[in-house]
Amino acid sequence: MAFMKHLLSAGLLALGLSTQVQAQSLLQYAHPEIGTAHSRWFFYTPAAVPGGMAKLAPSTNGHYGNPSGWEAVGYDARHNSIEGFVHFHEWQLGGVSFMPTTGALRVQPGDLEGPKNGYRSHFDRKNQVSQAGYYKVLLDDYNITAELTATTRVAFHRYTFPENKQSHIILDIGNVQGESGPILDASVRMTDATHFEGFVLTAPKYTKHDDPGGKVSMYIYGELSKRPDSVGAFTLAGVQAGRQEAKGVGAGLYLNYTTKDQEAVEIKVGLSYTSIDNAKLNLQTEAADLNFDQAKALAQQTWETAFEKIRVAGDEDSKIKFYTSLFHVLLGRGTASDVNGAYPKHMATAGQLPAHANFQFINTDAIWGGYWNLTQLWSLAYRQPYINFVQTQLQLSKDRGWFGDGIVNSEYVSGVGTNFVGLVVAAAYQAGIRDYDTAYAYAAAKKNELGWENRPTGSGKTDTRAFLKYGYSPYKESDPADSTGAHFSASHTLEYAFSAFAVAQMAKAMGHTADYKTLIKYSNGWRYLFNPANHLIQPKLAEGTFLGNFDPYASWRGYQEGNAMQYTYFVPQNPAALIAAMGKDSFNIKLDKIFESAEQSSFGGGKEIDAFAGIKSIYNHGNEPALHISWLFNFSGRPWLTQKWTRLICDEFYGTAPIHGYGYGQDEDQGQLGAWYVLASLGIFDVKGFTDLRPIVELGSPRFDKATIQLQNGRTLVISAPHHTDKDYYIQSATLNGKPLANCWLYRDVLMKGGELKLVMGSKPNTRWGIKVPPPSVQ
Repeated sequence: MAFMKHLLSAGLLALGLSTQVQAQSLLQYAHPEIGTAHSRWFFYTPAAVPGGMAKLAPSTNGHYGNPSGWEAVGYDARHNSIEGFVHFHEWQLGGVSFMPTTGALRVQPGDLEGPKNGYRSHFDRKNQVSQAGYYKVLLDDYNITAELTATTRVAFHRYTFPENKQSHIILDIGNVQGESGPILDASVRMTDATHFEGFVLTAPKYTKHDDPGGKVSMYIYGELSKRPDSVGAFTLAGVQAGRQEAKGVGAGLYLNYTTKDQEAVEIKVGLSYTSIDNAKLNLQTEAADLNFDQAKALAQQTWETAFEKIRVAGDEDSKIKFYTSLFHVLLGRGTASDVNGAYPKHMATAGQLPAHANFQFINTDAIWGGYWNLTQLWSLAYRQPYINFVQTQLQLSKDRGWFGDGIVNSEYVSGVGTNFVGLVVAAAYQAGIRDYDTAYAYAAAKKNELGWENRPTGSGKTDTRAFLKYGYSPYKESDPADSTGAHFSASHTLEYAFSAFAVAQMAKAMGHTADYKTLIKYSNGWRYLFNPANHLIQPKLAEGTFLGNFDPYASWRGYQEGNAMQYTYFVPQNPAALIAAMGKDSFNIKLDKIFESAEQSSFGGGKEIDAFAGIKSIYNHGNEPALHISWLFNFSGRPWLTQKWTRLICDEFYGTAPIHGYGYGQDEDQGQLGAWYVLASLGIFDVKGFTDLRPIVELGSPRFDKATIQLQNGRTLVISAPHHTDKDYYIQSATLNGKPLANCWLYRDVLMKGGELKLVMGSKPNTRWGIKVPPPSVQ
């Protein structure tokens, strides 16, 4: 147990957390099954620790893969059978499924629907336990109880069998899982009576476009608590009884047991992206002295302490939404480096982090959308994930020359074709997170905004040259984006302008005056596309004319995953200028009506279950481009409307059911929608994502009577809104450490000093509060 306590302390320190845990458990409020109808591959992985490499979960349809590379796959709350328990769940990465069975041997998972023709088993959700750090289910077809938990790099299984002379454990290594893409090669073998090792090499779909020739490797080294009676192998060619090794596509082993009633077999599996030796080292370092129950206790105490960083007091449903959202935020981007600092490099090779590195190399979905939500929450209370993200991108830049918006084992897998990493780095700098080579970070961020020569497709922003030439990206009818423009030209222009603003502020802070002048010029790119005739952002051709046959509700024509109604408000770097261009009264009336209309469809795509359900809507909270819009009323003199609409989005878009989770149709990219809820329910947000020279925090409508936040600088902030009801959306008055607060915003550095922010709430708007001095728009 001494080793366990040491490991717990080390794990928590890696997250920037203390080991002090209060008595009342917060685990009860994190419900991983929320939103699991149409959930993404990495969304439902309860048996994991924050930011872990080992992310175990049951799979209902993982072996089907997903043709487009991103769709919902893995675990769907509408399915009633489980085909295995999968170890690797990341963006564009999945593999290694285990399944316990009894009776006649089957080595294929079988079909989701129709007659039973594989090893999958029916299950009843009343016999399922899903918690942060632990999963348990009864497999009805076999009367086997399966349990899962994990450390950072080690997966733990416990299978409790009935009495049976034909008990099996299937190790399915060489088949497609989730977003893995085609299997290029695989191998698994017993190294002795109770140990096995293997690997799988894949080619995710997005690498074909973003990083041609890119490959992704996963390695395992496992230990069995009980020696099997016999072992056999299988491949696509069929079953080979008695063989202890399988190679190639479809490779796997089956372990045969004679089991007594309620006999448990435990498995520990070390994982790695670099080698079998490092998978073994990860197992020996993290789990040599741990059994399943100890690992479960360790995992759940790690989650408990992470949740303790923000303790909220309020109604039950809101706490469930809050801690489930925080669960997805912290689950998020997974560790990719080993305990010895080895990390995956391009083309399935390995690199080595510097000695005493202060970070873990990670895998990450695109940060598109996360630059508002995840980064603010990280910089508020969870410093280490932010360090991991920035340092990983700096290492990737050193290795490959460019940032990567989304990466899998150092392969570029952007997906959206843009790149906000420079903005994220700039925001970290402005938030005081500077535990890295800031000079190199600035140079890489500047290159991300202004560089175009020999820019690889997967680094995104391949129309940068056109943006620099015209001040906007010209519309072109077809993909891909190139030096002449882009099909998603309007959204690219808006995004590049915002990102240029962010890096301009970093340049200014570091004394690069000439760079600042250049970058701030490009931050006005949105002005080229603002059409004064219709007050909308409209794509423009290279010759300077607006795109014809224009439908402001049409998606995918000039706009990535959205439309003009949503993207017109994407000027977070200068809301005051956008408001002035539209006219303040017109802006307020129009935007308020947008939200009145959007409420009728629950602020998204209604009850349609699809990631893109709301992209033709007037407002779509289920996808990234619109998530700041409800906060813009703070800039237009009507902060009470920000308070109203952010509260209603919290209450009506977010749910507590498997189908109504993050909306009905949503695109939850590794915690960014969850992070929005956490911030909005606390009543704080910044539309610029802390990119200002002196960042600010806007105030909204806190959902809780009290929230106690252990800030990442070691201080404590209490946000209190005592005795308010569900209908008390509106701030009546505010004080900070007892002093009246007249504005609907304050500087972030003031907030980070800690103390108490107290808000008196009411059911009717106080139209006199918070309007005298609007938030600063340009710095």
